[in-house]
Amino acid sequence: VQLVGSGGGLVQPGGSLRLSCAASGFTFSSYYMSWVRQAPGKGLEWVSEINSGGDNTYYADSVKGRFTASRDNAKNTLYLQMNSLIPEDTALYYCAASTGYWGQGTQVTVSS
Repeated sequence: VQLVGSGGGLVQPGGSLRLSCAASGFTFSSYYMSWVRQAPGKGLEWVSEINSGGDNTYYADSVKGRFTASRDNAKNTLYLQMNSLIPEDTALYYCAASTGYWGQGTQVTVSS
């Protein structure tokens, strides 16, 4: 099983990034997927969840209206579109499957 995150980087406040998470080794289309982040020196924070079909999404209040989760089950890939980024969004972002599998994390840094 692998969950490989990508798309992170350094962005200025107000900017956008799109994270991707490529899944393999399990039936991706059967599982809910989540994004979880960990800011420097802080604990894990749940960010978003998307159901297996991709037609229902859920967000933490801290990102609601700015972040959009989506998935392409044909490509076994999960996405997180992040807009209007603020410094408080700086964190290591993990994708996770409802099976308990986690990706390795991708760093997002929001700074001028």
